[in-house]
Amino acid sequence: MLPKALMADDLIPMDLFAKSEALRIDLVYADANHPDNMFKEALYYPQARLFLHRDLARIVIKVSRHLKEQHNYSLVLLDGLRTIEAEQAAMQTSIIKQNPHWIEGPTVLFSKPGSGAHPRGMAIDVTMADAEGNLIDMGTCFDEMSEKSARDYQDLPESFLNNRAILEKTFIDEAQILNLPMLPLPAEWWDFRFPRSYYESWAPLADADLPTPFKMCTAPSNHTGEWQTRFDKLAKDVLNSL
Repeated sequence: MLPKALMADDLIPMDLFAKSEALRIDLVYADANHPDNMFKEALYYPQARLFLHRDLARIVIKVSRHLKEQHNYSLVLLDGLRTIEAEQAAMQTSIIKQNPHWIEGPTVLFSKPGSGAHPRGMAIDVTMADAEGNLIDMGTCFDEMSEKSARDYQDLPESFLNNRAILEKTFIDEAQILNLPMLPLPAEWWDFRFPRSYYESWAPLADADLPTPFKMCTAPSNHTGEWQTRFDKLAKDVLNSL
């Protein structure tokens, strides 16, 4: 069976919820100089927005609410939709060329362009921040390609392991409440996604095929009021579904 095409109304920019929910956006790959941008090159244009599939957005909002209520933490969103062109750009960066085992070795850390959950808006990279906005120590930084980033790595202070456990359990529990699948990626404590059996039902997204406001790699010439109205309605629908 051929994969289904994702529609524009399946995606939502998460900044719409930044004022009303306990979450903030820090789109790492839109800034070549971001300290956590392992590529040292921008994969997105500077004003790109972080998009997610609407069902994953629902989980993320519920996770942020739980973290706020139970721990007084906020959720920091680092990456979401990564279009095929952005993944192709990543493959051309120096760090990937210097580490071919990341894409071809026994433990693949980077999927081939278009083959994973990110180009469908069905994966989210996150961390947590405390009430003052300081990042919670998770044992490694985002996108640190080392064994310490794996979920089963135990040679860390107990507080770091506890922080990871809080984040993982919250994602699993909130997805279950919504009757949605959830896969915490084993090699990366920051990556939460729908499993392959779920996301491969949809085709990956390319910048070239997306409407103007959704583009990640090429700055759109304008944003129309029509799309903002549609985004606002979609945001209300997402919140009303929780």
